[in-house]
Amino acid sequence: MDNSKVEYVYKLLYSENKENTINEIQGISNSELLHVIVGNYNWDNGLEIPYSIVCNKNCDLGTALMIFYYADGYRVLENSDELNNPNLKQWTNFISEIKERIINNKFQCNRIKFIPPLTKVQIFKLKKNDPNINKVFLEESDGEVIEIPSI
Repeated sequence: MDNSKVEYVYKLLYSENKENTINEIQGISNSELLHVIVGNYNWDNGLEIPYSIVCNKNCDLGTALMIFYYADGYRVLENSDELNNPNLKQWTNFISEIKERIINNKFQCNRIKFIPPLTKVQIFKLKKNDPNINKVFLEESDGEVIEIPSI
């Protein structure tokens, strides 16, 4: 990734105006750039920016899976009752929507590889808990590995 794109991502991630950042993300047509933004996002800053990336029509399946796992979607795969926690309504809505979009194949791009951060034991337990678990959450996605520069 060239320096101008790295600088652009830096400005987006460290902007004090979240609304401008979200508007800017909506106009990004480069799926790799969206992936790099997610790879450097500070999750303490809320779910609005990752949500805007998932809603971008150029968001790749690999990026959506990365968002799902980075936002602790594993908890839902492990125990779907996590979605019933009234104290985590915003997170619940966020994870539920991303999960549904992934399952329903709503991501047109599939050029970025994502390898779920799961051990063989975790995969075994998930399959044991839910024999019908969608394999998209357990197996690496198609595509190329994108190097994510540290910003």
